Amino acid sequence: MDRLDNTIRPYAWGSTTAIPKLLGVEPSGEPQAEMWMGAHPGAPSRTARGTLVEVVEAAPERELGEKAVAKFGPRLPFLLKILAAGAPLSLQVHPNLEQAKEGYADEERRGIPVDAPHRNYKDANHKPELICALTEFDGLCGFRDPLQAADLLAGLGVDSLKPYVDLLHAHPEEAALREVLTAILTADPEEMRHTVTAAATVCTRLGGDYAPYADIAHHYPGDPGVIAAMLLNYVRLQPGEALFLGAGIPHAYLNGLGVEIMANSDNVLRCGLTPKHVDVPELLRIVNFEASDPGVLRPEASPDGEEVYETPIDEFRLSRYVLPAGTGVHDLTLDTPQILLCTAGAVKAGEFELAPGQSVFVPAGDKAEVSGVGTVFRATVIV
Repeated sequence: MDRLDNTIRPYAWGSTTAIPKLLGVEPSGEPQAEMWMGAHPGAPSRTARGTLVEVVEAAPERELGEKAVAKFGPRLPFLLKILAAGAPLSLQVHPNLEQAKEGYADEERRGIPVDAPHRNYKDANHKPELICALTEFDGLCGFRDPLQAADLLAGLGVDSLKPYVDLLHAHPEEAALREVLTAILTADPEEMRHTVTAAATVCTRLGGDYAPYADIAHHYPGDPGVIAAMLLNYVRLQPGEALFLGAGIPHAYLNGLGVEIMANSDNVLRCGLTPKHVDVPELLRIVNFEASDPGVLRPEASPDGEEVYETPIDEFRLSRYVLPAGTGVHDLTLDTPQILLCTAGAVKAGEFELAPGQSVFVPAGDKAEVSGVGTVFRATVIV
């Protein structure tokens, strides 16, 4: 078992206070958006044996287990994060595995540098993800029913939104959503700025269901993503609730602190709320335009106290243990690699005392016993 020393990423949308509060340290005044736990080459966790990338590369079957290596290859297939959104993230979507392989191969053939700002595919992997709230957590996830989106837009009384309202009443529904998103993202930029400004003013005045979009517009004035965001389901998670974001599902995190786990990939196609590249044709190829419920997940408890967030993904499995006083020792030993993260209380994992925000890596098959009073998240894989 290795204690992890993890990097905090200072993205502009990050909260200045949420991660310091979790860690029990003074804020620096700078945004602290994500703490990465894993073997992603962009910011691998550090251990007494070297970075987790180096540890895994030195002996993949020893660290990950034979079954995990046979299924996923010689690398840790997930990345665990603490995510602290102080402002909305970009509206985005992720490809499925086949789309990622095709897109990556195509951009490689065309000689687009992997760090080019207009590059869509950084690797050939998909990027399903799960976010579990530690505080109240606001987000957007999947398309609303088109008629509900039409009512929301119509309620603003902005004349330039009327064509979108009319389109949303068309059938079939998936074609209507596709046409509206296409129209929003390809509209004349100056005209769209005027539309977003007018809509934001009304959202601010009305409040209520419109308040989240007023806040989004405050952070991204004039961005077409403000209107696109109104096509999506707004959801507020309570602590312990989660969202699973599969391929093709447009989403954005707006505010709050959570534990996030994802397949080890950087593939993101953006729909708005960003100064970065938006590739509209490729985006439209990837997006799933089916209206759906956001599908809030609550953990399923097992007899040993493990609470599992069920997803259809094998690259990661997230669960938690809420340890009350007097529960003794829990044996968490598995034949797959694990990262254990404390988010509340004081927990002992093996020889290490863990405070909130601290974590350990457990190689496959190594003894993993936890005790104490607090909450521990467990990240592993399914083989």
